[in-house]
Amino acid sequence: DEIVAPSPLKSPIHRNEPRELSEPEIERIIADFAHGATIAREAGYDGVEIMGSEGYLISQFLAPRTNQRTDKWGGSLDNRMRFALEIIKAVRAATDADFIIMYRISVLDIVEGGCPIDEVITLAKAAEAAGADILNTGVGWHEAPVPTIAQAVPRAGFSWAGARLMGHVSVPVVSTNRINTPEVAEGLIASGEADMVSMARPFLADPAFVSKAENGQADAINTCIACNQACLDHYFTGREATCLVNPRACRETELALVPAAQPKKVAVVGAGVAGLSCAETAAQRGHHVTLFETSDRIGGQFLLARHIPGKEEFNETLRYFQNRLDALGVTLKLNSPADAEGLSDFDEIVLATGVVPRTPPIEGVDHPKVMTYEQLLSGARKPGRKVAVIGAGGVGVDVAVYLVEHGHGSHLDAEAFRTTWGIDRDANPGAPSHEVTLLQRSEGRMGSGPGKTTGWVHRSVLLRANVEMLAGVAYHRIDDEGLHVSVGGEDRVIACDSVVLCAGQEPVNALADVLRTSGRNPHVIGGAKLATELDAKRAIEEGFMVAAAL
Repeated sequence: DEIVAPSPLKSPIHRNEPRELSEPEIERIIADFAHGATIAREAGYDGVEIMGSEGYLISQFLAPRTNQRTDKWGGSLDNRMRFALEIIKAVRAATDADFIIMYRISVLDIVEGGCPIDEVITLAKAAEAAGADILNTGVGWHEAPVPTIAQAVPRAGFSWAGARLMGHVSVPVVSTNRINTPEVAEGLIASGEADMVSMARPFLADPAFVSKAENGQADAINTCIACNQACLDHYFTGREATCLVNPRACRETELALVPAAQPKKVAVVGAGVAGLSCAETAAQRGHHVTLFETSDRIGGQFLLARHIPGKEEFNETLRYFQNRLDALGVTLKLNSPADAEGLSDFDEIVLATGVVPRTPPIEGVDHPKVMTYEQLLSGARKPGRKVAVIGAGGVGVDVAVYLVEHGHGSHLDAEAFRTTWGIDRDANPGAPSHEVTLLQRSEGRMGSGPGKTTGWVHRSVLLRANVEMLAGVAYHRIDDEGLHVSVGGEDRVIACDSVVLCAGQEPVNALADVLRTSGRNPHVIGGAKLATELDAKRAIEEGFMVAAAL
């Protein structure tokens, strides 16, 4: 299919250059919007939302950045607004007076050549006059250099942008972006920043969000953690959207949970997210589940990851799972390593025993300045001022972000977020907590592990903190002087106080071998099954799928 736009200007995030729309084509698109609304009405919908934000087609007509037309559809503000307003008018003319038209208006483009706030307010008033019943606010184009929907964004971090419309229009104004709990939603309305709130990803995470909130069961909500790994990252790479914390999302009919025909005694060994997902799902189906965990708390790798700035929301996933274990009557045994003898009475055994950090074969790897990412993030070891991080996959990048941002405030703090990303031009983000060098063996791009919608955020943080990133590294030894390497054939010493190992993981699966030797056939999931790269999405899905099939 052809790509079209107001003007033939290539997007920085799309490989193909669009063709400029002709006037007859513009008129046809307007008619198509109206036709779509009539179909929705006939199907029983009470209204439609017109997407005029986030850099999509209507946004492109509004912004001088992407509209360089010289006809009646470009140039002056009145001309640039024409496309949006004609769509609203056409939809209103094609539907009943009580049919709801919600217009999503960009209140903060965050791109050069976007619409300033005075133009946004003018558009808001014009949209109301054209027939819009509700104004839903949007923030940022997809190519914006500031994250708007990632974990790095605090809850309701952009509510102030939409609040600028309050008092300028008489129709309801809706706040959006990173609203993921009833408390946040109610707070926005109570404060007068918005008349309503809008959510999308939270309903993938928990389709019962509204009913749980209504019934005072907020603790039972499976909270969206804004990871984007299974929804937006899937969408932008042509895959089916679903949800990391809810693998049934968008697949409810094919992944239907049915009660167990014959309830079994099920042992799940390991209370990381794979084991938690499995225990919850098996218990939900009616099995009698016992969950064994070696440590004194549930969470596994999530207990470490939640300390990474921007990943504080992982605490919500652990809160949800604890709530579910309690509600479903799962027997949780903490500080309880499992062995073959102790598992002999169970009908089914699921091993979610996780991973341990891999120790690379580098001379001096046992030097006192060397620590694993697990020791660092758990607080067992404290890093010095200058730190070398070996490994630049997802874990290595997370560790580097932790080192440069630790102590600068939580990413759930809106003020800290605005300071970090320069939204407040007078703010001073302060110096990085540590001087970091990030190294990897391969020649590829640093930090390629994180997804399409979030990887660039982490890389931006590291670049802003002046993290030195070295690819194509050969490691020689570690000693008092530092980390000895060669890069591009040249020997070099990375002077450092600490070396953090992020060189992969190894599965913890010795128990599986013992069980198989004794004639049992355990199910192995999560990192214990594949430890190449930590993958919570896969771990939670595997736990669900195994339990659904028991």
